[in-house]
Amino acid sequence: MRLVADAVRGKSVSEARSILAFLPKVATTPILKLLESATSNAKENGKVDDVASLRIVTIFVDEGVTLKRFMPRARGSGARIRKRSSKVTLILREPTTNNSQPTTKSKAVKS
Repeated sequence: MRLVADAVRGKSVSEARSILAFLPKVATTPILKLLESATSNAKENGKVDDVASLRIVTIFVDEGVTLKRFMPRARGSGARIRKRSSKVTLILREPTTNNSQPTTKSKAVKS
């Protein structure tokens, strides 16, 4: 997740979409869905007139909830399986206005 987030940080929304379309990583799908959700929220809430002018100011990936499971092993023992998830935070902002509030979108993603 962090590799994909580093690839789109600081880019415009249209550049980020094209990068995510051709990047061969599994994490591109949830980040692209998060980007689409954030742009539609910015448009619907009336904060932004032109969605194409938005830029990704901040995107970071934090550790989410870890589900712990056990896999049976030899001689009655068990091995721990950790199903990790990620929490992605995305902040979009228009580059021309300095006093405008950023559009923030956060989502927990299973990776």
